[in-house]
Amino acid sequence: MEVQIAVAKTNKYAVTESGDTLEAVERPNGGLSVVLADGQTSGRGAKAVSLMVVRKVISLLAEGVRDGAAARAASDLLYTEKDGKVTSTLNIVSVDLETSTVVLTRNNPAPFFIAHNDSVDCISVPSSPIGISRSVRPVITEVPLEVGLTIAIYTDGLVHAGERVGRPMDVCTSLKAMLEEQDPSPQEIADALLGEAIRLDNNRPCDDISVVVLKVLARSGDDVRRMTVRLPI
Repeated sequence: MEVQIAVAKTNKYAVTESGDTLEAVERPNGGLSVVLADGQTSGRGAKAVSLMVVRKVISLLAEGVRDGAAARAASDLLYTEKDGKVTSTLNIVSVDLETSTVVLTRNNPAPFFIAHNDSVDCISVPSSPIGISRSVRPVITEVPLEVGLTIAIYTDGLVHAGERVGRPMDVCTSLKAMLEEQDPSPQEIADALLGEAIRLDNNRPCDDISVVVLKVLARSGDDVRRMTVRLPI
């Protein structure tokens, strides 16, 4: 098998700095984790919050701390630093080679999607952002690592795209249409979802938007691990 992970993200219209932060870290016992946080509001203040959250989670994951415990620790840190007055959403997607599973840790009211080939399930179990109290707990979902698995997570800018003009985005329908008609790469899926959201907002995104797509494919090629990043300046 081969796991591919792709990201597409953009800032809120007329705001120079995104309040979303995303980082990846190799797990000490094998595998990879991607951490995505969206700080409350937007701009520089939101960026400072999401950076603090992601860096806390990344440092703990790198030390071998479990995903759920890392999420709770980040929530406690944010609650302590901001007196419970500032929140952040948090998603962790981990490819765990010890258990041969993908572990999804979510503190985000926005759902995420798990697809097996062209069958798409919306995971919308109620979930709260971090930082609001010391009792916040993440929702954790674990699925087998197998060929044909596709997972899409995102910040709430994707969910709210098009609402202000009466054309709210239907992420599930869009994802199903892509998977039924073709076999898109994770980058093609992420780009298509983000592109549709931007169009629904008349090319002026109403919020920061980040989309992460993980796909498990049949293994091909060599044993080299690769990562590509594109940063328009």
